Amino acid sequence: MRKNIVAGNWKMNTLPEEGLELALSLIEQYKNENVQLIIAPPFTHLWEVSKVLEGTGIYLSSQNVAKEDMGAYTGEIAAEMLKEIGVQYAIIGHSERRAYYNENCQILAQKVNKALATKLNPIFCVGEKLEDRESNQHFELIKKQIEESLFHLSEEEIKNIVIAYEPVWAIGTGKTASSEQAQEMHAYIRQLLSEKYNNEIAENISILYGGSCKPSNAKELFQQKDIDGGLIGGAALKAEDFLAIADSF
Repeated sequence: MRKNIVAGNWKMNTLPEEGLELALSLIEQYKNENVQLIIAPPFTHLWEVSKVLEGTGIYLSSQNVAKEDMGAYTGEIAAEMLKEIGVQYAIIGHSERRAYYNENCQILAQKVNKALATKLNPIFCVGEKLEDRESNQHFELIKKQIEESLFHLSEEEIKNIVIAYEPVWAIGTGKTASSEQAQEMHAYIRQLLSEKYNNEIAENISILYGGSCKPSNAKELFQQKDIDGGLIGGAALKAEDFLAIADSF
């Protein structure tokens, strides 16, 4: 059975002390064992947060990872460094990384490889812009993103991937894809996985929705057959909102 997952991407928000307080608040209030919680604080917080999360059932993710091994790569952070301080997941391919830092499918494939080699579980993001959807190119674009960054993986490797579908036009805009639109894309992604690997593997990979998911719409989204949780942005910065989303299952 695939996992229900609610992952919080804090992006470039909170100072270290604030982040620690938020993590402690989540630990204190987290009661729903039917949902796997993951939080992705800024890099500056990871070491301290990892220490308080130990044994709580809440998992820790980085927001990015280098495509290179350790070495002369100023400003980058290697997968091995993250693993050493207790990080278990890495967000790879977020729409902001693609848009602002020109991360293409080949770069992202290398990041996926580095994460898996270090036993970090990638949360791999895919998604389309508004113009892609309006021109009816959204399915082809998602297919390209998955094929070029993930389909080189073996059956054993792909099992360690979590996929997050984020319609870029619904991030930070207040717009949300309808539950039917989200389900349609999630089902399409699962179909791609089934065609490349097999139905059993496809049915066991968690696919998260990542477009302005909040307490008011989470229940409707999570009731859809192929939506296994959410990659949460703004609502992850308030413990009550984040946990309310998790309790929507």
